[in-house]
Parts: sequence; structure tokens; C-alpha cells
Amino acid sequence: MSCAPQSMTMKILIERVYLAPRAGLACHVLVDRFWPRGLRKGAVRIDLWRKDLAPSDDLRRWFAHDPAKWDEFKRRYHQELSQKSEAVSQLIAECGGRDVILLYSAHDQQHNQALALKEYLERSRVRV
Repeated sequence: MSCAPQSMTMKILIERVYLAPRAGLACHVLVDRFWPRGLRKGAVRIDLWRKDLAPSDDLRRWFAHDPAKWDEFKRRYHQELSQKSEAVSQLIAECGGRDVILLYSAHDQQHNQALALKEYLERSRVRV
């Protein structure tokens, strides 16, 4: 019987930044381009702020959290992310093999960049 560690898929969760952080050793990553309104830096658990992985300003403005544009937003955002493979790899390296909690500030829990980024990472079969 081998005791060698096996390659595992990283667990990726999403959470609104305004909620109390989950306990545990997960890497908390803010993926908003701008700092969340009403929060002081240091008042919330954030291990990394990766605004470079947020949607471009043009895409963010176009989307404007309109659920009718969700599928097209995801397609365009995933296309942007595919051009940032080094940044995506760096995120994985910075989290050091821990599970990842992608933090976002949008009100809409069904249509936000953290959910689209999670889907992209899972489809890309990101490995630890």
C-alpha cells in the first residue's frame, strides 16, 4: 500500500465578502476590481486581492449585473481569463494547495464574477 500523496482537485467555494468568513484553512481571495464599499481594509479576512482576475471595466459595465446577459457575460469573461493563464496559475500557487474561497461584493448571488470564475477554474480542471 502506497503512502504517496495523491493529486487532488482543489475545492473552490464562493462567498459574499460581507458575510462572516468560513472557519478553516482555505485561501480567501477577493476577485473584485474595486474594494467593497463600506468595508475597512483589515476588517475582513482576505488572504489575496486578485483584481487582475476580475472582469475588465468594459465587460463589467456592459454586463451591469443584468441576468439576461449572464450567458454572454460568462462567455466573454472566460475568454478574458483564457488570456490570463499566468495570473490563474499564480492564484493557484499563491493559495499553496489550500481550498479557495472566492469573495465578491455583488448583491446578486446567481450572476456574479466569482461564480463565473469558479466555473472557469473547474472547467479548466485546475489541480493542486
